Amino acid sequence: MRKPASMKTLEKLGRVRLSKHFFMRDMLYSEIANFEGIPNIPDDPGLAVAAGTRLCEVLLEPLHATFGHVSIRSAFRSVAVNDCGVENRRKGYNCAATQWNHSRHVWDRLDAQGGMGATACIVVPWFVERYEAGTSWQAMAWWIHDHLPYSHMEFFQTYAAFNLGWHEMPERRIDSWITPRGRGGRVLLTKPGMANHYGDHSTEYPGFPEPRLS
Repeated sequence: MRKPASMKTLEKLGRVRLSKHFFMRDMLYSEIANFEGIPNIPDDPGLAVAAGTRLCEVLLEPLHATFGHVSIRSAFRSVAVNDCGVENRRKGYNCAATQWNHSRHVWDRLDAQGGMGATACIVVPWFVERYEAGTSWQAMAWWIHDHLPYSHMEFFQTYAAFNLGWHEMPERRIDSWITPRGRGGRVLLTKPGMANHYGDHSTEYPGFPEPRLS
């Protein structure tokens, strides 16, 4: 699949159905791209679609089936869009280094180890009210950790939005920028080798539904 060279081919790409409830068009919206006038279009649409399909099928669809609507905040970024985000961090764009984002937000590039992956920043509305009422972000993190084949998660303050990544060689790592008393900085919740990484964590998410995986 070639990079779209016309509006019609871009329209066709947007209509690609990645899974039952998610389309490629859902993943192409970018505030940076819109504000800066940079097309957010994959250079390798075939790779982007393949990676995005796995993200949607094995992570986003089970979340949708279990919790209802899943809101996409940010998903695919072209190299040009991510580069712009890196160059304008002082404006609050907050994009991590583009090469680091290969097989994360930059779906159409393999990472340095040759691995394929895709990340979306999402909000789960079912969880928002609970989070704003005092439920810890860790409840959602541990539920996903126990039930879904994620690669990485990274949680943020507003609405407990989080990056959720699929990768063919998963890290199984969870980080958060939600810190006590607004101190700032990243907090590592778990990764392989840590004592809390293994076993059942159901006491961390009481009242959460059983997963619906289809």
